[in-house]
Amino acid sequence: MSAVIPPPRTAGGGLLPTQMLTRVEDGEQLHALLWRAGAGWRMISSAVLGGGLGERAWVLNAQVAHGYRRTDPHRHLADLARSAGVSGPGVGVMTAADIRGCRRAHDGGVEAVVTAGIAVRGWAAVPAEGLTTADQPGTINIIVALPVPLTDAALVNAVATATEAKVQALLGAGYDCSGTPTDAVCVAARTPDAAQDVQAFAGPRSLWGARVARAVHAAVRSAVMDGSVEEPATAAPRRSDTLRVRTTGGSNRCSTDD
Repeated sequence: MSAVIPPPRTAGGGLLPTQMLTRVEDGEQLHALLWRAGAGWRMISSAVLGGGLGERAWVLNAQVAHGYRRTDPHRHLADLARSAGVSGPGVGVMTAADIRGCRRAHDGGVEAVVTAGIAVRGWAAVPAEGLTTADQPGTINIIVALPVPLTDAALVNAVATATEAKVQALLGAGYDCSGTPTDAVCVAARTPDAAQDVQAFAGPRSLWGARVARAVHAAVRSAVMDGSVEEPATAAPRRSDTLRVRTTGGSNRCSTDD
């Protein structure tokens, strides 16, 4: 699989500029959203590829076909990342939702990009025991970037804050659920340096946590209120597995929610 990359043009001019990748896989046209963050970022994530906490240089949110059955999603994501021209440590997540329906929001320097597919949803706490299955593509994927460094504890706190904001947005949009079984989240903060104070708090009533909450809430609400989140991937004639990069511009796709 190869990648053809035109002159850099990205959606979002702040912390989280993204590029849309397009590929054909098993005769189906699929998309992915790539953030080439570069050096100077620490990320915490529940991602199947590059999850945990550490230095990361890119984030890939890849669409896969409905009924995805591969049991090696980490390898699949790594292959897609290499095809897009990124290397080194990064974060990779999956979704069956159409990536073109991604939504963007910002608040006080914090930016969030969300993709949402909510056909399979429910409450986190249910009477039945959980099933041990292979990792599946997440359907509400949240990527958040902050312009300040956070302590390890604050990064964990930011994940909780983003998740609370997601649930609030779902309930506010009229969905009787806390999410889907396979949601994923990634929070990125600047690597500490001598020029900035390291923030110790990211709960919803802290300065930066409140901004995370508002940005995530706006992006999730916009994504789930958009009817396109339920649409299946668009079928296309089978061609060679080539990734093409284009701008995610336009007011209806990853637009900024003021």
